[in-house]
Amino acid sequence: MARTASELLATTTAQLAPDPHSNPLIPLIARGEASRDVLGTLALEQHWVIPADRAAFLHLVGRAREEPEAAGFFAMLAEGESLAAEHLRSFARACGIDESRTRSYAPLPGCQAYPAYVAWLALNASPTDVVLAITANFSAWGGYCATIAESLRTRYGFTADDCAFFDFFAQPAPELDERARAAVQEGLDTGILDEEAAHRYGRLLQSYEAMFWATLHGVA
Repeated sequence: MARTASELLATTTAQLAPDPHSNPLIPLIARGEASRDVLGTLALEQHWVIPADRAAFLHLVGRAREEPEAAGFFAMLAEGESLAAEHLRSFARACGIDESRTRSYAPLPGCQAYPAYVAWLALNASPTDVVLAITANFSAWGGYCATIAESLRTRYGFTADDCAFFDFFAQPAPELDERARAAVQEGLDTGILDEEAAHRYGRLLQSYEAMFWATLHGVA
């Protein structure tokens, strides 16, 4: 029996879910044991990630002319990255990061492998396949952000504005979920979706995200 988009998204997310113990930094943040320098490095790395991902999503919008549901999904993602960039400024300030340090910061290769691969996907992968891969990846990212947001409040004394970047990604996004479902369903209905390729892309995204956190843990 043919699967629906909702079923495929659920099974793919479950299959690609990271090992709960694979992220060495999140437990440190949750216990309040990560230094503010590490939090500042997280902010500085995200300063590079967010605009890179936004540019990649906008490129996917342009490539998805024959996949209108996917185009709508990536347009919403790009808009979200713009909002996230605004919230990131407050988090960076709370970590003691000023404009001078932001401009002089040299990003870490292990942290920037993720956005580099998102850019590769934007150039080379079918947009609908990327919808499936990246939606599965977002589930883990959202959980990490929820943990960080809670810990920043309870362990580090950050304000609501300081935590807004992580709150933004942690909160449910029903409209985005619906756009993802519609894009995947469109791919299934038209036969354009390549599940094997999407799974491969999602596995690499999860690996690069694990590299991001492991790299930050290395400077903890």
